[in-house]
Amino acid sequence: MRTIAIANQKGGCGKTTTAVNLAAALAEKGNRILIVDLDPQGHATIGLGCEPDGLDKTIYDALTNPQIAISTVITGTNVEGLKLVPSNVLLSGAELELANVLGRELVLGEQLRAVSDEYDICVIDCPPSLGLLTLNALIASTDVIVPVQVNYYAMEGLKQLLETANIIKVRFHPCSVKILGLLLTFVENRIIFSGQIQQQMREYFGDLVFDTVIHRTVRLAEAPSAAESILTYAPESRGAAEYTALAEEVINGRLSAEERINDEDEAEEVVDSQPSEEGASNDENVAEEVVDSQPSEEGASNGENVAEEVVDSQPSEEGASNDENVAEEISNVEI
Repeated sequence: MRTIAIANQKGGCGKTTTAVNLAAALAEKGNRILIVDLDPQGHATIGLGCEPDGLDKTIYDALTNPQIAISTVITGTNVEGLKLVPSNVLLSGAELELANVLGRELVLGEQLRAVSDEYDICVIDCPPSLGLLTLNALIASTDVIVPVQVNYYAMEGLKQLLETANIIKVRFHPCSVKILGLLLTFVENRIIFSGQIQQQMREYFGDLVFDTVIHRTVRLAEAPSAAESILTYAPESRGAAEYTALAEEVINGRLSAEERINDEDEAEEVVDSQPSEEGASNDENVAEEVVDSQPSEEGASNGENVAEEVVDSQPSEEGASNDENVAEEISNVEI
């Protein structure tokens, strides 16, 4: 099972919106999706139509009680193929209860391995911090998507998260987590500064930034109040199209920087191997000169006519005989 954590220690950058709508978009493509709400605010739970306060079991129980399997906490949603591990405010006390537990950073990963054969992709909505809950999510994950709001403060917080992901890979085994990409959110094309931040992000992080960006739209803001994802609330909206495009990038993957450079080099070699327009033009001119240097049909015909005239101008055998007879007659007339 592929596990994708949606993480950023900065709040208000679109983590829950991305987790809910990306999970829904992946499910609509026929994947078996599990979304884990690891935020004590329970917004992903609310956004998928569940009431946090009315739940018998939540992710809190699975993390703090080894006797409770995560499979008993999973509940259905209004999206076909999408299941939810819900959360509520009780989760805020989980870090304190796990403080003295040996291997507390690995608890979530162990629970998810028990259901890994039942799902294709797991999406984890992380809390806005780099505490024990987020650490559990990162260690359990194979990939991390970092939503980044297009403003200056959002850029400043990225360094710490990227460093944390690298430290986790070194200190915890097995852990192969990697940053899948940075997702630009709350983009507004009418604001010049928003475009400048986008440009800076792409210049600095390069291919790490997703091609897809998420614009600020009214429909995206309205969907949680209807307890639906944007794909069921407004399937024809811009937000639905953008999260569907993001799902395509996640499923199909993107070329790394090295692969893109190799492809560009191969394309250049193919172009260089083809004759240039100037070379082709020179070849055509040479061919025309060769054609012009050969006699045309009209010229050949004129040459034949001249030859015939020359032949006609030479005396024939009959004419020569007549001349001899005249000469004899003249000599006979002379005395």
